[in-house]
Amino acid sequence: MKKSIIAAVIALSLSLSFVGCSSSNKDKVVLNVLNYGEYIDMGLLDEFEKTHDVKINYEIYPTPEDMYTKVKSGATNFDLIISSDYMIERLINEGWVQELNYENIPNYQYIDEDFRKTAYDPDGKYTVPYFWGTLGILYDTTKVEGTPTSWDLLWDKEYSGQILMMDSQRDSLGAALKKLGYSLNTTNEFELEEAKQLLIQQKPLVLAYVVDEVRDMMIGGEAAVALLWSGEAVAAMGENENLAYYVPEEGSNVWVDAIFIPKTATHKKEAEMFINFLTDKDNTLRNIDYVWYSTVHKEAIKEVEEFLFDNPGFNPSDDILERTEMFRDLGDSLQLYYRIWTEILAN
Repeated sequence: MKKSIIAAVIALSLSLSFVGCSSSNKDKVVLNVLNYGEYIDMGLLDEFEKTHDVKINYEIYPTPEDMYTKVKSGATNFDLIISSDYMIERLINEGWVQELNYENIPNYQYIDEDFRKTAYDPDGKYTVPYFWGTLGILYDTTKVEGTPTSWDLLWDKEYSGQILMMDSQRDSLGAALKKLGYSLNTTNEFELEEAKQLLIQQKPLVLAYVVDEVRDMMIGGEAAVALLWSGEAVAAMGENENLAYYVPEEGSNVWVDAIFIPKTATHKKEAEMFINFLTDKDNTLRNIDYVWYSTVHKEAIKEVEEFLFDNPGFNPSDDILERTEMFRDLGDSLQLYYRIWTEILAN
């Protein structure tokens, strides 16, 4: 997950931080929350503050790797974090995540059972799923011929200078690895070297490596093809009827973003109250309307609009999901990915 960071959100997050430190709120609990940018209906923060007499200091980050660095730096003792499966798994493995008291989160009963015990939290002790989705290709049907089904589209010379890739190592490397028939989680240096060379060969065709700008650029017709997360793609399709999204036939990533409480938390009970608030059905529906990602809430899914329910970006079929895999914590092998990624960007 997976959302872009824009100046307005940064400004808002900073203003929330400053308000949290004002003298009028000095006696209130200040809940330090870390999330992707633009990945929550900000009105929900205001509502929780008013109804629970709590101030929220809301900070944002661009990628799971940045989240990890921010948390481990210790600059802020975060009470609640929303992030991606594989990086949560890493923090759990390193002992940085607290077990949840699910008695304080009664709305957990509405979380789909398929998401309760996962590869990143196999015993279901540490997390509450937030949203989920896939990684795929968004394309402009007025610029791209036919109905593409493969990762090959991102390497098609016909669209030179019109291809957007993501400035995200696991996602862009993942696309190359799946095109080659390898696992998203390979630690085989030969396979990663092949993926590196494939991405280096692609670079002359690429308009830009971006994260924040992808959705708006595709809406505005500035590019023909983009590697993108499903929720961003669905939002773009809602703004431009010429856009379409698919998960390539060679396979791709299915991901889950989840909420967890790090060991640095000083207000665990309030953090669990906030998790319960976010997993209320009506609040979940408000969030869906804002972020456009697939919901894990088994009651909210019954009330989403038909155009969302029928969209493969929001509600992928079993056939699509059968050819996907989750990113996993790579442990020490992550350094190999860092090196490979640095070499790709340097070429």
